[in-house]
Amino acid sequence: MEDTKKSICTESIFNQIFNMNSESLRNYLYYQCRDIQQAEDLVQNAFIKLWNNCKKVLFEKAKAFLYATAKNEFYNQVAHKKIVLRYAKEPQRSADNETPEYKIEEDEFMEKLQSAIDALPDGQREVFLLNRIDKKSYKEIAEMLNVSQKAIEKRMHKALVKMRKIVKNI
Repeated sequence: MEDTKKSICTESIFNQIFNMNSESLRNYLYYQCRDIQQAEDLVQNAFIKLWNNCKKVLFEKAKAFLYATAKNEFYNQVAHKKIVLRYAKEPQRSADNETPEYKIEEDEFMEKLQSAIDALPDGQREVFLLNRIDKKSYKEIAEMLNVSQKAIEKRMHKALVKMRKIVKNI
């Protein structure tokens, strides 16, 4: 059986992919997050997504799928932590200034924003989070991802257009 005809949906093939990639993926993520438990959780989630998408992912693309999925989930976790930390640093508003309706609207908006970020394709989400959360310039992002600055600008433009549409429609 050739590699191109191997179905990831076959348990033995999936196990083979797991055995070939899980340790190196965990190490890669551990070097990123410096937390072995978080790295193992990210690996587990990446393999769950691979299994759930096994009919869509070609055998030879499985490794790239795993790394991209895990990396994006890690970036989402980092972005979420930064938002939580930023919110924790803000002075707490007194209850007198906020009506219950305002709080509900604020919570709904935050949900819309998170949904819009989650709905972005991987490349657009990565560029958006690196630029808006990590405060990286387009040039820095282009160097990190080994693509042109123009490609980064295009991804960001598409991400912003898509987010505006999603937030308006939710």
